[in-house]
Amino acid sequence: MKTAKKYKLLVYLILIFGVVITSTPMLYLISTSLRPNGSLYEYPPKLWPDKLTFENYRYVLFKVDFYRSFLNSLFVAITTVLLAAFIASSLAFCLARFDFPGKNLLFAAIMATMIIPGMTLIIPQFELAVTFKLVNKLGGLIPFYIAWVIPFSTFMIKGYIEGIPADFDEAIYMDGGNAFTVYRTIILPLASPSIAAVSIFNFLTVWEEYPWALTVLNDLEKRTLPITISGFFGQHNFTLWGYVFAMSVISLLPVIICFLFFQKYFISGLSSGAINH
Repeated sequence: MKTAKKYKLLVYLILIFGVVITSTPMLYLISTSLRPNGSLYEYPPKLWPDKLTFENYRYVLFKVDFYRSFLNSLFVAITTVLLAAFIASSLAFCLARFDFPGKNLLFAAIMATMIIPGMTLIIPQFELAVTFKLVNKLGGLIPFYIAWVIPFSTFMIKGYIEGIPADFDEAIYMDGGNAFTVYRTIILPLASPSIAAVSIFNFLTVWEEYPWALTVLNDLEKRTLPITISGFFGQHNFTLWGYVFAMSVISLLPVIICFLFFQKYFISGLSSGAINH
């Protein structure tokens, strides 16, 4: 009995330690965004300031074009997530339910792209962007982002679909339905946990992407949020960390909202997709 209590106490101590380690950077981020820029360099440093101010947030929201970059990133992220969810779920449905020549080879090719570092493809991607006249176009980011997230999304959704009994499909076919009917009425509703789970990852991937957007976007009005935030580093020969951290806190809000809406699908979608594979 005493051993069980000691074990439970040890578990709680480890969990508390983990919470402290993971939450301290976030707490420091928020506290820095609420203090004057000059107080950041005071010694000894303080985790929480004595005086709170919202001046950093007022400056970010009303004195710079932060909102335009915010909306640009939101447009690109939402469009990418929706199109990727449709393409990946359709591809996963075909791979999970149909047998055709070259199926295994196709799936292997899709999986092989997951192990290629993205930065190694930046030159051929830029050449494609130039060829299709997608340079300096906000919508030009979307096809490349979709191509990045499709392999992982297809892999996870396919595993989930394989766990759905094929008897449901047969019932639709017996009633005169076709593959599109099965996809619309069976696959999409039942595979929604896995689609929602990968969509969270896809949203986060696109929302924080920086190198490719910096490479192809030159117009200041088309900048995405990471580019705008990076522009404050060394802007006046030194970094105004209060502004940077205020923008960072605001940029976290869509990610948090997205996770709160889809959190009930998150664990079930990832675990089922991984187990079925």
